[in-house]
Amino acid sequence: MATLAVGSLLQNPRLSSPRGQKLLLNLKPLRSLDLDCSPHRKLLCSRGACFSNSNPCGKFYIVKASSTDTAPIDTFSSADILYEQTFPVNRIEKVEGKLLIRLDQSKDQLNWRLTIGCSLSGKWILHWGVSYVGDTGSEWDQPPQDMWPHGSIPIKDYAIETPFKKPSKDDTFHEVKIDFNPSSAIEAIHFILKDEETGASYQHKGRDFRVSLVNYLEDDGNMIHAKSSFGKWPDAVEQLPNMVLKAEASCDSKNENRRLEGFYEEQPIVKEVSVGNMVNVAIRKFPDAANIVLHLETDIPGDVVVHWGVCRDDAKTWEIPAVPYPPETTVFRNKALRTLLQPTGNGSRALFTLDEKLDGFLFVLKLDANSWVNFQGNDFYIPLSSARSVKGQSDSESEETSGKAHTDGIINEIRNLVSGLNSEKSLQTKVKEAKESILNEIEKLAAEAYSIFRSSTPSYPEEDSDADDAEPTINISSGTGSGFEILCQGFNWESNKSGRWYMELKEKASEISSLGFTVIWLPPPTESVSSEGYMPKDLYNLNSRYGTIDELKDLVKSLHGVGLKVLGDVVLNHRCAHYQNQNGVWNIFGGRLNWDDRAVVGDDPHFQGRGNKSSGDNFHAAPNIDHSQDFVRKDLIEWLCWLREEIGYDGWRLDFVRGFWGGYVKDYLDASEPYFAVGEYWDSLSYTYGEMDHNQDAHRQRIVDWINATNGTAGAFDVTSKGILHSALERREYWRLLDQKGKPPGVVGWWPSRAVTFIENHDTGSTQGHWRFPGGKEMQGYAYILTHPGTPAVFYDHIVSHHRSEIGALISLRNRNKIHCRSIVEIVKAERDVYAATIDDRVAVKIGPGYYEPPSGPQRWSLALEGYDYKVWEASS
Repeated sequence: MATLAVGSLLQNPRLSSPRGQKLLLNLKPLRSLDLDCSPHRKLLCSRGACFSNSNPCGKFYIVKASSTDTAPIDTFSSADILYEQTFPVNRIEKVEGKLLIRLDQSKDQLNWRLTIGCSLSGKWILHWGVSYVGDTGSEWDQPPQDMWPHGSIPIKDYAIETPFKKPSKDDTFHEVKIDFNPSSAIEAIHFILKDEETGASYQHKGRDFRVSLVNYLEDDGNMIHAKSSFGKWPDAVEQLPNMVLKAEASCDSKNENRRLEGFYEEQPIVKEVSVGNMVNVAIRKFPDAANIVLHLETDIPGDVVVHWGVCRDDAKTWEIPAVPYPPETTVFRNKALRTLLQPTGNGSRALFTLDEKLDGFLFVLKLDANSWVNFQGNDFYIPLSSARSVKGQSDSESEETSGKAHTDGIINEIRNLVSGLNSEKSLQTKVKEAKESILNEIEKLAAEAYSIFRSSTPSYPEEDSDADDAEPTINISSGTGSGFEILCQGFNWESNKSGRWYMELKEKASEISSLGFTVIWLPPPTESVSSEGYMPKDLYNLNSRYGTIDELKDLVKSLHGVGLKVLGDVVLNHRCAHYQNQNGVWNIFGGRLNWDDRAVVGDDPHFQGRGNKSSGDNFHAAPNIDHSQDFVRKDLIEWLCWLREEIGYDGWRLDFVRGFWGGYVKDYLDASEPYFAVGEYWDSLSYTYGEMDHNQDAHRQRIVDWINATNGTAGAFDVTSKGILHSALERREYWRLLDQKGKPPGVVGWWPSRAVTFIENHDTGSTQGHWRFPGGKEMQGYAYILTHPGTPAVFYDHIVSHHRSEIGALISLRNRNKIHCRSIVEIVKAERDVYAATIDDRVAVKIGPGYYEPPSGPQRWSLALEGYDYKVWEASS
């Protein structure tokens, strides 16, 4: 029985125990306990294993530590470190505070004041509007100008946003004061609270806050009630009242001429704050020991339980290893182990003795009954096989030689097939079917060769595009346009709220066209469970929260009339069902496309589909469609062609294309023949210790792989460039805008004709704010994408903001200098505080606070545009 002393190591892995005492793991469980379990505990699924804390309860085996005289290993100093990695992790902490609302009369006794305060720290914004007496529906209006507090900005024509301010510099309390005349026709003030730091919005019981200014209106459940008395407004957080005042307004509900009464009320508010921590794992091998030791440590405070297991192959199926186990370890349902980490001065740690023949160590961290920590959505995985990597190096070298021989063979096969095709073609003896057969074989072999190299060698489909500097001929390619497109996103996350967005946008058609845009992207048109349109139900029902089908047709006709191509936003990955199956699961569809559960992928347990496994990542909020089914592809092709003919769409914005194989997209685009198409392939960039890596090749390679899968028939949003711009501008690290080969570091540096560059959209910005572009630096971002190759996309909110004129000037400069998606960019400076480049030798651009001026030479440069931390020059002949 092999044992390992760990008592001193738990205190400090590099120091011996001062007293020489040895704490050793006993290899046999002492007893088993049947524990009472609550049926409401959380279900945890980890790759191959699924564990539930609900009854009937499993047995937990308690493993104790004991002393022994076996010769111990006291330190790690003599051990070989085989592997070490630190994982950055984020966890959510909830901070509780209060939203305070007070209505009282101003000192002049003529006006009234609504004061809204927040006790939590943060960068708070009040998003608000008003409604008038006699209004029907739930839409807001902008308040009159005389009600706008200082610093307010308009949000289209239905709301304004006002920043909260501190009453004093040292105060943590924030407030907004709104003065108004009670004799106005305003019936109520509506608002939501927004946290600019996190992008989160706060409502009242799931709806907008509503402060009624006329007491006789009927309460609709979200009204902040008038009170006949109110408490003292706090000057600091410490002075918050302990109780909400409950005095009810003394008024007769039948009397419509009552006076306005003041009130004070508190509402609880909980802010979720992301906290960064780390998990460090090291694997060590001791001399003369058969096993390896894994040391796991974290700085997460409090009791932390490691839920862990091992695996024996790449399938990463969880299983329980043989003993010994660390102290405080329990066996959970014969599926996994749970170990309480031992506290240290700055966190907690544990040591695990493992067989070096195992392939991997899997774990997640359990903080409490409902809080788990994993790594970027997956289990932590530690490759124990790295312990064998050194002595296996020679084997890998021979495998590499073998792999090279295999790929050389593939290349020779392709050459032979091409030679055969050419020789037969010259003899005019090859029939069409035989030629197609040969071409199919070439395509298969090429795909096999590509898959071999893909994991290690990035692809550069257009890396040599700078070899030809000639002005391009305008050739229209299905799905990729002419190369001179400038895209406008024609909506934001709130556009559905008016109920008449199509008609509102129609009024702006000429204005959008006059700015120089050539393509406009419209919101999802179908009936949807969510009002924004991204949870489609009946695909042929085009009466949505944005307007009716007839209004949509009218809008498209108007946009065409001012020279704009129109993209429809189509959601092909998932669809909401109309009916439940016999198990009560929503996976039966109605409407014209009345599919059954065969249309749903079979590997999403939420919706019990009978289709094949998903060809991409599942979207768990709705049934994911199985595109491998012939009837599904046939129906979707008919639907897309119908949209082209019936509505007049010129192309597509494809939602959540990570969810299904790009080859299916090729089928849909080949059939519907769009002028332009762009897919949303959005996943996380690479980070180390919470800081973005300089090299993002792996991230842009995944996007390029998807474009390749579509056979280049569609472009993709350049999420890589957006993320790098975030770090470059936010942290003054403009050197990030240059990759190792001297090119732009995003998709635009590898495949510019398929890169749709952007800085914001309805998901990242608007009222969602999932990944908001650095505030105050938007025009630096637009100076970059509107002067560089790729197809730039501009967000609607920025067009109707104070950025409008600067964006218009950049678009005009792009058009008159004929910058296009394949233009040649030469990066001349990428340093800490400045980035500069020339494009097609016609335009020079500088972003960042640092200095740059284009050099004098054969070209004469004149300053064309200048803004906050950016400049653009044009070459004059």
